[in-house]
Amino acid sequence: MAAMSPTFFVIGATGQLGTALRADADAPANIRALGSADVDIADAASVSTALSDLGPGDVVLNCAAYTDVDGAESDTARAYAINRDGPANLARATRAAGAWLIHVSTDYVFAGAAATTTAPRRAQPYQPGDATGTPETVYGASKLAGEQLAVELDPATTIVRTAWVYTGGPNSRDFVGTMRRLEASRDTVSVVDDQTGSPTYAADLAAGLWELAARGRDRRVAGAVLHATNSGSVTWFAVARAVFAEVGADPDRVQPCTTAQFPRPAPRPAYSVLSPTAWAEAGLAPLRDWRAALHAAVTLDHASVD
Repeated sequence: MAAMSPTFFVIGATGQLGTALRADADAPANIRALGSADVDIADAASVSTALSDLGPGDVVLNCAAYTDVDGAESDTARAYAINRDGPANLARATRAAGAWLIHVSTDYVFAGAAATTTAPRRAQPYQPGDATGTPETVYGASKLAGEQLAVELDPATTIVRTAWVYTGGPNSRDFVGTMRRLEASRDTVSVVDDQTGSPTYAADLAAGLWELAARGRDRRVAGAVLHATNSGSVTWFAVARAVFAEVGADPDRVQPCTTAQFPRPAPRPAYSVLSPTAWAEAGLAPLRDWRAALHAAVTLDHASVD
């Protein structure tokens, strides 16, 4: 008797990354899309009900998260409920069923130097095995706690950290969409030039996650931490200039500023570039250069979930 093909449960299916996963041309046919209306991952009973037919060999891709970095500073309980308790509930379910959990995490799990401090700034991309230290934000701390609990409860869990995710549509709430709207409404825009990272196009990340999921839970990825971002590193200021150029506007209308000039409730890291080495060593295709990805995003004019 032929083995049954796995079912792919996409948690957070109506969010930015979940939408990209569902829209991917190479996505498997047997997807179970679960949005926040279908499952509250912070509630163990809700997870148990939503995943009641989870079976051996099935795959759970967790894209659900509390991602309001500033809001988490005051909404601590909810941030931890979703970012820590949620992955734990999913990990209990996957281990009990013999399924595989792929949990999406973030560059914010690393402490790093805040952009507003004079502390020495890192100059080398973070490897998955680098010490995280104590994250400086509630968001980062809650996501790190979620990683740790998920692996503790289901050691086969694969953690995929990413950073600076966007879809780029003119109506999207991400950085690229915001820059597109500001270009149309302001003569000049000031953008921080002292935070460095890797912008990641949600469609490219989704394609990478599907490649990982389709590959199966082998020894190179089971229980591993992987980093997946578009390649290259850049500041937000440079990203904004690139967005202006893509829409045919003068990039010089973007003015550089410092993080200290725009204080936020949560400190931003000065450097949070993630190394793709482990991803490539696992036999997975590297995500393309960030600039080529941005061009594709703006050209295709994808709209994010509002």
